[in-house]
Amino acid sequence: MGIAFIAPLVVGALALLSSMRILMEYQRGVVFRLGNLVRAKGPGLIFLLPFGIERMRRMDLRVVALDIAPQDTITRDNVSVKVNAVVYFRVVDPSRAVVEIEDYYFATSQLAQTTLRSVIGQSELDDLLAERERINEILRRILDEGTDPWGIEVTGVEIKDIDLPAEMKRAMARQAEAERERRGKIIAAEGEYQASTKLAEAADVMAGHPAALQLRFLQTVVEVAAENNSTTLFPVPIELFSGLMEQYRGKSPGGCLPAAELPESDGPAQLGSGKHEQMARLVEQALGLQRAPTRTPSRDESV
Repeated sequence: MGIAFIAPLVVGALALLSSMRILMEYQRGVVFRLGNLVRAKGPGLIFLLPFGIERMRRMDLRVVALDIAPQDTITRDNVSVKVNAVVYFRVVDPSRAVVEIEDYYFATSQLAQTTLRSVIGQSELDDLLAERERINEILRRILDEGTDPWGIEVTGVEIKDIDLPAEMKRAMARQAEAERERRGKIIAAEGEYQASTKLAEAADVMAGHPAALQLRFLQTVVEVAAENNSTTLFPVPIELFSGLMEQYRGKSPGGCLPAAELPESDGPAQLGSGKHEQMARLVEQALGLQRAPTRTPSRDESV
């Protein structure tokens, strides 16, 4: 009698223990009853019908980082590149992830590889290097649409590395160097243009104030003479003779002094000497210079 009473208790206890399941917060249990899908349960403590009537498959809802192996592909402008990426996805519907696809992890990996080759083949190399964010968004959208029937959500795609051939790297280096030289020449030309504009404005200012030109000239002489081993030749400004030149121009309408007002000369006047000879005499008088006396042959010597 006692054994008959204890046996059902033992069987019931074993059935209760075998039907208990504990699921973590990030887990869900997809329950099948006699092969039919019931629903996803969890997290926490759940109970299943014993003796194999209900079976459960655990599903992880955490984000999975899927590394895509380097893919050899050719871009739209016929450049061979090797690209690898990483895909972030998670299970949002455990029931469909179990029922609709045999192995969602392997299927997502294969879809990511084929999509990566397809998108890279439709892009040019310059776009691939300069607009990586846009390429990543295109990949994420395509993968999310492809895995949505499986209950998978693709949260992000990042291209990690783009490996170029050595010849293409050298060509890009030459292109970058030429671009830097072009920018340098443009900047230098703009600097010359701005400097010439300022010099033209300074020349206009100095034209209205002749003394400014002399001050600038003296400043330049001071800067040149700063070196101890330099020799400075200080020319006499032509403005010192401006008064004499005005007097010279006002003497006669033709610009030449009359014969009565010509400076005395030690020698006979030379025909055709012109204004240059007269100007030289005026300069000699202003500077206090004296010409060497010219010896006139006597009448006896000429005979």
